[in-house]
Amino acid sequence: MKIEGLRIKNFRMFKDIALSDIPQLCVFVGANGTGKTTLFDAFGFLHDALIHNVRQALQVRGGFKEVVSRGSDGPIEFEIKFRQDSGRPLVTYLLAFGLDNGIPVVELEVLKYRRGSHGQPWKFLDFSKGTGWAITNEENATETEIKREQQKLDSPDILAIKGLGQFQQFPVVSDFRKLIESWHVSDFHISDARPSQDAGVAEHLSKRGDNLALVAQYMYENHRPQFDEVLKKMAQRVPGVSKVEAAETEDGRIVLKFQDGAFKDPFIARFVSDGTIKMFAYLLLLHDPYPHPLLCVEEPENQLYPDLLLELAEEFRSYAERGGQVFISTHSPDFLNGVKIDEIFLLSKRDGFTQIKRAADDELLHKLVSEGDLPGYLWKQKLFKGLSE
Repeated sequence: MKIEGLRIKNFRMFKDIALSDIPQLCVFVGANGTGKTTLFDAFGFLHDALIHNVRQALQVRGGFKEVVSRGSDGPIEFEIKFRQDSGRPLVTYLLAFGLDNGIPVVELEVLKYRRGSHGQPWKFLDFSKGTGWAITNEENATETEIKREQQKLDSPDILAIKGLGQFQQFPVVSDFRKLIESWHVSDFHISDARPSQDAGVAEHLSKRGDNLALVAQYMYENHRPQFDEVLKKMAQRVPGVSKVEAAETEDGRIVLKFQDGAFKDPFIARFVSDGTIKMFAYLLLLHDPYPHPLLCVEEPENQLYPDLLLELAEEFRSYAERGGQVFISTHSPDFLNGVKIDEIFLLSKRDGFTQIKRAADDELLHKLVSEGDLPGYLWKQKLFKGLSE
């Protein structure tokens, strides 16, 4: 499942931004304060609103007044265009929410797609403030055989895709719910990844990376080929590291141990460099046997040696080619040198709000890259500034 279009209105610095023809690997650059973190938090907000509700997603961000764009009363709006696979129609999800007597509510929630090349889009979910309907025979219905089922949610701040997506008679709704539930918006912290963890099971790396040792153990025991590939690449990327293991201590905790070929005894995680821990975490994340449909990573270059960034860019590309869409923000020219010009978007500010433009749309940048210049060098020479004018 791939996101092809995105529009956000009245969400913090995004007064009204739109992206179309979004590639499988998408890299965002821009000065500090231009909205890269806000863009990723938009995906985090939708994830939180689905898992919990709109009210709670707002509360953890300071409330509606802190989230709505400055000078606007809302509503806050999202539009996501996606395909379930390359042979299926383009589906559009519309979500708008605001305040009703000071209480957050979902003002509009619609899922629709165009079944042919002409005609009006086909709605198969339409809700407002907790009430609405969904089509139960969306796969084979004709215009005269539509079966709509009226529904009422427990609260007007709950997303309809959360409730209806649990049932098989709403397959497109269910697929979109699974897409959002499986988004991974990384907020990796080295300090969280170092400590040992109580013995247990963790199949996927958490957003903060605090279950790194458990995921390593799970991968070793259940997906050995992928884990061996991670070790192989660790040996290539980090000189000296010949083995990584997740060992259980006497008190029932799991600790990571890194073996350096030059020493007899392994080093436990707290004595290993930040870059080594972070590279191992990224490789585990990117070799997950079941890729996240959307992976958002902010500034992966932090704590990593610059020479590793071209290789890391290739790892992200390989992940995208296996089916997981990847959004990355970066300040690193070295990382940009590993991506294509049509995968790069520039964020800049105008009148206090963010605008986003595709780097390939700039004639000068496109020409320079076609003549052999690398995007990172052009970024370092400040030639991306023309996009913000």
